Amino acid sequence: MKVICDRGALMDAINLVSGAVAARSPKPQLGCVKLVASKSGGAGELTLSATDAEIALRLSISQVDVQKAGEVLIPADKLRAIVSAEDGEPTLTLESDGEMCSIKGADAHFKVYGYPAADFPPIPEFADVVAGKMDAPKAKAVLTHPAGSLSQLVARTLFATARETSRYAINGVLFKRDGKRLEMVATDGRRLALARAPLSGGEKDAKAVSCIIPSKGLGMLMKLISQHDEPVQIAITDAQILFSFGTAASPGRAVLVSNLVEGSFPPYEDVIPKDQDKKVTFDRDVLASAVRRAALLTNEESRGVRMNFKGKDKLLELSSRAAEVGEAQIRCDLAGYEGDDVEIGFNPTFVTDALKVISEPEVIMELKAGNKPGLIKSGTDFMYVVMPVSLS
Repeated sequence: MKVICDRGALMDAINLVSGAVAARSPKPQLGCVKLVASKSGGAGELTLSATDAEIALRLSISQVDVQKAGEVLIPADKLRAIVSAEDGEPTLTLESDGEMCSIKGADAHFKVYGYPAADFPPIPEFADVVAGKMDAPKAKAVLTHPAGSLSQLVARTLFATARETSRYAINGVLFKRDGKRLEMVATDGRRLALARAPLSGGEKDAKAVSCIIPSKGLGMLMKLISQHDEPVQIAITDAQILFSFGTAASPGRAVLVSNLVEGSFPPYEDVIPKDQDKKVTFDRDVLASAVRRAALLTNEESRGVRMNFKGKDKLLELSSRAAEVGEAQIRCDLAGYEGDDVEIGFNPTFVTDALKVISEPEVIMELKAGNKPGLIKSGTDFMYVVMPVSLS
């Protein structure tokens, strides 16, 4: 293999693919990046692949001059450090000789020893999974969705996943296709976020399918999204989900593969309150500012912010108190209020987390009582259930 690469494009690709490299593994190959240089019809391409056995990423860059096709498998940390250090070079030349890769700049020459490229675990091809070829498990569902909408769905749910829990099913996000609608749901047991989007060109009577995607895979997906109108092809098998960026006519600039979380997602429909009789309409930024300021005088013992809704005055009074720290009182006007007055406490972080992912300026909160969950809504495509905290 011999290829002359644009250093900037190579660095960007290495930074992305390094997210799929295993931090620690008894298999040294999982700490490596596989480089494959290929030429087709006069155009050259360098493909970088990495996997930690849970997620796998393969992406291609075209800002290369492929002088000799070939492949090499080398440690990701060394490759990243060298390409990063050569920041004054517009291009770098990569040349392989067996398991050794030579990296040359204008005044530097590095030799990095790697492993046989054949030892790298195979990453399934998207087209093979769709067709069920080459021993690849056949996809039980295939769909296409714009990258921008997909990014919004992930952003509106990923933050609400459980970080550490023995209930593995809530360590990921439920991904559900039902007819012409795509739905994603996440919960950590104290809050629940649900986001929806219409599927473009979805079959009206398409068979419903759902799976649980681990948080790491979705975090990597967000990093790969650059153009909001770019189509993303999605294929779901019994054990994996694949995302291919680009058109159906090409293999795509990147393919992300993630194992799915085993287990059953909690019956989230039962958690969404249906009998709220108090409806608050507020400006998103006004409430976010008030909650953030009230949270300044809370601590580990008193995480809650007291929210006192006064319907007659269309006023919200927020207060917080922490022993040996102090107390805060904030007042803000409400755009609208329906129902009786109510006082309730929430973890301020849980409220601001939801407000960060809402793009619309007007937000609705529905309440029942001080000991019942609150429901935050934005249009018909986002709802967020948050459990109250004790303020005694």
